[in-house]
Amino acid sequence: MKITVENKKGLEKNIKVLIDKKIISEHLNSKYEEIKKDVAIKGFRPGKVPTEIIKRQFGKALYGEVIDKVLKESSAKALEENKIKPAGQPKIDLKSFGEGKDLEYIISVTELPKIELSSFNNIKINEYVVKIGAEETDKRIHQIAKSQNNFKEVDESHVSKNEDLVIFDYKATVEGKDFKGNEGKAVQLVLGKDLFIKGFDRQLVGLKKKENKKVEVTLPDNFPEKNLINKKAIFECNITSIKKPQAIEINDEFAKSLGAQDLNNLKELISKQINEEFKNSLDTISKKQILKQIEKQKIDDLPKNLIDEEIKILSQGMKEEEINKNKNILENQATKRIKTGLILNAFGEQNNIKVSQEEVNSEIQKQLRMMPGQEKIVQEYYQKNPGAIDAIRGSIYEEKIIEKIKKGAKVDKKEITKKEAEKILKDENEESLNEKKKLSDHSHDHKHEGEQKTKSKKKPLEKKKTPKKPKPSLQKTKYSKKVSKK
Repeated sequence: MKITVENKKGLEKNIKVLIDKKIISEHLNSKYEEIKKDVAIKGFRPGKVPTEIIKRQFGKALYGEVIDKVLKESSAKALEENKIKPAGQPKIDLKSFGEGKDLEYIISVTELPKIELSSFNNIKINEYVVKIGAEETDKRIHQIAKSQNNFKEVDESHVSKNEDLVIFDYKATVEGKDFKGNEGKAVQLVLGKDLFIKGFDRQLVGLKKKENKKVEVTLPDNFPEKNLINKKAIFECNITSIKKPQAIEINDEFAKSLGAQDLNNLKELISKQINEEFKNSLDTISKKQILKQIEKQKIDDLPKNLIDEEIKILSQGMKEEEINKNKNILENQATKRIKTGLILNAFGEQNNIKVSQEEVNSEIQKQLRMMPGQEKIVQEYYQKNPGAIDAIRGSIYEEKIIEKIKKGAKVDKKEITKKEAEKILKDENEESLNEKKKLSDHSHDHKHEGEQKTKSKKKPLEKKKTPKKPKPSLQKTKYSKKVSKK
């Protein structure tokens, strides 16, 4: 195999590959012998079909298979031998091919830049520890207690009211006729929440145990029997039990019902939980500080194709006119994101950071636990969308890189109160919102500049929706070949 590399411009390269026809022929003969034992042709015993007959019947298909395999293996070898890491998808242009001919093709590729990493030991970040006071912990525990259902049976003289739990049997009819699923036993309803059929539970207010009540309602749009939607239904209800809400006593028994050892242990767990909630948000600020400092590292040349792809992501949902007006801002943002991603990738490779399949599986399992009852849907989504799994792998890879950088950074640890933490997060949120408004404001300014220059009476542009800023992809670059036959 003969390989010639030509520099076109910057990171653009053409790699000429020439493979002798003898090698192609050897691959083809090997393929003929491979399938000979399985080919069944009338008049010949299995494994005894002449090669020439196999050629006539299957030659074109087999040649296609051989060329695909040779292209895949030789192009990968050409890139590897010349230490070229492609940015995006290389294109393969076949120049000469066919049985009995040399295979000649050109790989057009944009190379990832060589990155000389500067030391990250001078990176400075703030790390916050939120001190949670006893009053905050107690407040959260009281909220949990209030959300727990705790009802006590009442005597027969009690009249039902909002917040009571009413248990009843019913039989329903529409226009005097039964319908599928028109009976219910021991149905439980907390009055005042209106969670059954709209307007149903307020008709159960003012009743006593063992009383009967006719409840008239309009069946909703999501009613299972489609032919009864928006029709009047009468529910004959028999009240079998009424219970009133009772405040839960916050003690050791309550703590144990939540899985804690005792009340003191519950307070420790809740305090830790609140701290973790703040930590996750505050860690995002530390990560942003790292990325801003990484942006300052110099890279002479960046792959234009990656920047163009990033601009497409950033401009999703924008009109073509808006994209043109905001071209410089979009290009600047895309350049920063690609630059940061490449630096982080280089750091990950330099430090041999890997993501195992176990780590990916663990993250998927975490998501499954967060969506009880929908586990099958989530699993099927990942099975049908390999790109979604790649996104998880990329996210884990990024987090591992950030954690590695943190370990070598100069960390200023600060213990702050919950109120201080809330202010930091509020300020950070406002800063992010201001950044999102830049594109909108820039487009607005351009619009008025154009109006002043042309004195146009055109209607003003509709305010655009600023697209969400996705995380930079840190997955290792993959490529697939595109073949154009000339």
